Amino acid sequence: YRYAGVKQEPNKSSLGAFTLVVSERRSAGAHRGAERGEVTAAAAIFARDLINTPPSLLPARVFADKAVDAARESGLEVEVFNRDQLEQMGCGGLLGVNRGSKEPPRLVKLTYNPRNASGHLALVGKGITFDSGGLSLKPSDSMITMKMDMSGAAAVLATMRALRALRCRAKVTGYLLLTDNMSGGDAFKLGDVLTFRNGKTAEIHNTDAEGRLVLADGLSLAAEESPDAIVDIATLTGACMVALGRRIAGLLGNDQPLADRLRAAGAATDEPLWQLPLEKEYRKLLDSHVADMRNIGGPHGGTITAALFLAEFVGDTPWAHLDIAGPMDVDSDDAWRSKGATGFGTRLLIDLATHWS
Repeated sequence: YRYAGVKQEPNKSSLGAFTLVVSERRSAGAHRGAERGEVTAAAAIFARDLINTPPSLLPARVFADKAVDAARESGLEVEVFNRDQLEQMGCGGLLGVNRGSKEPPRLVKLTYNPRNASGHLALVGKGITFDSGGLSLKPSDSMITMKMDMSGAAAVLATMRALRALRCRAKVTGYLLLTDNMSGGDAFKLGDVLTFRNGKTAEIHNTDAEGRLVLADGLSLAAEESPDAIVDIATLTGACMVALGRRIAGLLGNDQPLADRLRAAGAATDEPLWQLPLEKEYRKLLDSHVADMRNIGGPHGGTITAALFLAEFVGDTPWAHLDIAGPMDVDSDDAWRSKGATGFGTRLLIDLATHWS
C-alpha cells in the first residue's frame, strides 16, 4: 500500500501480481480465503486513504459525503445529521467541540440489516478531522499527525463498507461523529458545561480531551437502540500510547465476554489489544462541583479515566472501548503496516462483526 497523495507523480505500489500456490485439496478454502482477504484488504486501504488525506481536503461535510457514497455502493442505509438536527437531538458534546470551527459538524448513521439477522452490534467511531487541541492548544510537534484523529471513524466506515461483500449475518449499526477541534472566537472554554444526548453534563477542564465528548453523544444514541453490544474505537489518549507503545491498542469495557471476543479478533488479524482495568475507584477523579463530571481526571491513569467517562453513556449495554492512539500510524514500513496511517481496527472489527451472533 502507498497513499497516492496529491503529488504530480503519485506514489505507486511495486506489487503487480500475487500468486498463491496450494494443493488441490486446499484450493476451495484458499479461494474463499483469498476472496475474504481481498475484501478486508480493500477495507483497510479505504480507511488508510481517508486517514492519510490532508485535513483541508476532508472536513466533516466531505467525510460525510464519502460515507454516503460508500453506503450506496455497499447496500447500507445511511442518515446524515447536520448542525440544526444535532441541536434538536441534544448532541451537546459534538456541538460543543465544533463551536470553534468554521466547518459544520456531521453525525452519520450507517445500518447494515440482513434478512434474519443473527444479533445486533453497534460501532461508534471518533471522527475528529483535525485536532488543534482547541483553546488547550497542542504543541506543533504533537499537532502534525492530528489529521489522523478521525482514524476511529474511518475504521468504522471501512468496516461497514465490507459487510455485505462478506455476507455478514448480524445487523450492524455504525455511528461516525465528525468535526474538527479548533480555537476560533466561539470555541468552547475551560469551565464551560456541556449537556449530552442522554442528559448528563460535563464541566470542561481541558478542551484537548474532546474525543470523549463527541463519543458521548454517539454512545448515547447507540444505547437507545438496545443492541447486543457497543464497541467504540478512538485515537483517545496519549496515556495509552505511553502504557502500550505504538503497536498495541488499549481495551477497556464493562463486559468480559465481549472483551474476550475482541482480543480473539485482534489476535486473528494481527491487530493486538491489551486489556486495561475499568477501575471504578478512579471514577471519583472525574467529580465536578458544577456538573455530573469533569472531562479529565488528573495526571495519572488517563486511559482508564477516559473510559470511565465513556461508561457513563452506555447504561447496562455490554460495551468495549478501543484506544488506538498508539497504532494509528507508523513512521516506516513495518510488516503489513505501510508508512503512514495503518487503518488499525478495520480488520479487527470486520472479524468481530462477521462472527457475531
